[in-house]
Amino acid sequence: MASLIRSLFLLLCSSYVAIAHEDAVAAHKGRTSVVVPATSFQSSEESWTAPHSTRVSMPLAHRHGPCAPVQAKDEMSLVEKLRRDRARTMSITRRVSRSTRLQNSDAVTVPTQLGSSYDTQQYVVTVGLGTPSVPQTLLLDTGSDLTWVQCKPCNSTACYPQRLPLFDPSRSSTYKTIPCDSQECRSLAAGLDGNGCTSNWDCAFLIEYGSGANTTGVYSSDALTLAPRAVVGSFHFGCGHDQEGPFDMYDGILGLGRLPESLVWQTFAENGAVFSHCLPPTGGDTGFLALGAPDNTTGFVFTPLLTMDDQPWAYQLMLTGISVGGEQLDIPPAVFREGMIMDSGTIVTALQDTAYAALRAAFRSAMAEYPAAPPTAQLDTCYDFSGYENVTVPTVSLTFRGGATVELDATSGLLLDGCLAFWTTDGDEYTGVIGNVNQRAIEVLYDLPGARVGFRTGAC
Repeated sequence: MASLIRSLFLLLCSSYVAIAHEDAVAAHKGRTSVVVPATSFQSSEESWTAPHSTRVSMPLAHRHGPCAPVQAKDEMSLVEKLRRDRARTMSITRRVSRSTRLQNSDAVTVPTQLGSSYDTQQYVVTVGLGTPSVPQTLLLDTGSDLTWVQCKPCNSTACYPQRLPLFDPSRSSTYKTIPCDSQECRSLAAGLDGNGCTSNWDCAFLIEYGSGANTTGVYSSDALTLAPRAVVGSFHFGCGHDQEGPFDMYDGILGLGRLPESLVWQTFAENGAVFSHCLPPTGGDTGFLALGAPDNTTGFVFTPLLTMDDQPWAYQLMLTGISVGGEQLDIPPAVFREGMIMDSGTIVTALQDTAYAALRAAFRSAMAEYPAAPPTAQLDTCYDFSGYENVTVPTVSLTFRGGATVELDATSGLLLDGCLAFWTTDGDEYTGVIGNVNQRAIEVLYDLPGARVGFRTGAC
């Protein structure tokens, strides 16, 4: 009965997407501005594709949205979310900027992790772990590699409360610990996730986040069920027995980074190290996480995926221009020289100072008819839409190396609680970050062997 109710719930959510988003997609085409409802700017079943394809798709929802598989109350203020988001952004930009030159490469050799704020991730997916399969609702993060969940034994002082029961390895017939003298443990130890050996000579892991939160436990393997006919037989993950810090009610992290420990590379034989996601727009929507290449790439525009010699973990792209209302902004190309990181765990996009100043000026000019509102944290271009049923916003497009131009979703991908969802990196010398607000309603396709990233607008 519970499974039937969940299936009906997801069907209703998916139907809402198909109906509500159709008009928004049609409104975008060939226009310099889009009329959208003012309420759009407020915060707010697993299956295989055709048998000839190895692609598997899972529903993806906002962690506090009505379509989230686990309902958790959002008790954090927007200002606090933005404060933590800023900390994550600063951690990323300071880590990757002023590095060695960018290269077109798909080589992945040095284990590492993002190590930023855990509690800024906003999108969740449910998978099954163990035999028999136990549901685990995990936060999606393209900035992390090692997937981890909370595991028994774990008392109330060592584990945070979660909605679903803790994963119990003793009840899984396929669970195994990774020996400390194994090649897998040596590979983990070569990066930042290794933590020596346990007293039982099992491989230990430790992940520390910039917010001060951390998780530690045993590096393990077990069956991971992605869909009814999609099971990863020996998936390596962290079985966390001791967590500290401001974690939420979810069961752990699903790592989709570029390095060997991630789900992407562990399922290489099945999906060819290709995956995509579509983060749902605001409202009662669901998106998707898909592993494997689509049957065709019609509708996508592509840009090279870049790799830094000493930071191979980052999904880095080269932004070359920004347009507002169909007009290209006058931004010197050198401003974008440090590139942009695609990150599902960051909320607001951080642009280099010169680029942000140009975008802000053009956007404010196009929105001059609407009353300004006080800034919200670092968001300094805010509006009071009280009394407005519809709002006309200018189109905003990002252009990447190779000419790939992506128009951001006007209804959900530009404004956050009435504020322009961009801020500054505090200098042109820093790498920028493309946050998840700007990624909404766009299928972002990561093709690691092909060293490219694709975008398809209006995908969810």
